[in-house]
Amino acid sequence: MAGKNSEKQAEKISSGLPKTDGPRKHYDIYAILEAPQELYFGDEKEVNVNMVEKVRVQTSEGVMEKCYISPTKRRGVERRCLLWSDAGGQLLMDKLSCGIPGTCCKDSCPVCAVFGGLIAGEKTFIGRLTHSGGVAVSGQIALEKQRAMHPALIYKEKDSTPMPYRKEYAQPGILYPVSNHCLSISREEFTTVAYAFLMSLNRLGAGNPKGVALARGGWEGGVEPLLVVDEYRVPLGERPILSPSLTDNDEAVKTFVQLAEDFRSEQPEKFRRSTGASALKVLQDAAVLFEEKFLKA
Repeated sequence: MAGKNSEKQAEKISSGLPKTDGPRKHYDIYAILEAPQELYFGDEKEVNVNMVEKVRVQTSEGVMEKCYISPTKRRGVERRCLLWSDAGGQLLMDKLSCGIPGTCCKDSCPVCAVFGGLIAGEKTFIGRLTHSGGVAVSGQIALEKQRAMHPALIYKEKDSTPMPYRKEYAQPGILYPVSNHCLSISREEFTTVAYAFLMSLNRLGAGNPKGVALARGGWEGGVEPLLVVDEYRVPLGERPILSPSLTDNDEAVKTFVQLAEDFRSEQPEKFRRSTGASALKVLQDAAVLFEEKFLKA
């Protein structure tokens, strides 16, 4: 009897993750994103002005306000991109019976397996994907523009007269260094991460306009996406994470490339790094595998 109880106790404290055929590895995605147009990420409202999210950073020029793409907002966009994908004529969320916040916590769910999930009082999946970065490089301030009231707000207020208000926008051309980090995931689970990252790029932002692009820079003489993908069991490379105190775009790009090129390549079974166009191909190939496995009818 005592033996059975100890077995049950062991089951409760185990990870709960199914065993995989191949080894679990760690994966990192590092990128510099560029806004090709104005971008709005809501933060708060002040006297009829919708404020864009900003942070204050100590730089060599003193304390500076910078625009900010919150990692939690990026995470939410990525998860929705997965759940709202077509899966043979229905949304993946309907096919899986998984949503936000009503997650399913099924072993077969590719979303909960990576992003985590919760059924209160019953089951919890700990997310193994974290999001970082998002502080703009340059200290360009957000500019205000006047907008008419959204139709939904007109209905809510029972007033047919649109009331103008002012809204801040982060300006075009701002660079945002970001990174995603995966802890002990299978190759199949990485396909979920890759698909979500790529799909989210055109959908980042609140309201309209939306979208960012992978910024491009010099890699060994060629102009390629400022993108790095690491697959490893041992971290054998410098992490291309930029200090928020940087304020010059050219310096930021140069630093990113220098850090990305500083890694040990003699043990690819322990650490493999892809950069630029090669890194983009890694993500695209993984995204194709996700579509073929989870989004077919």
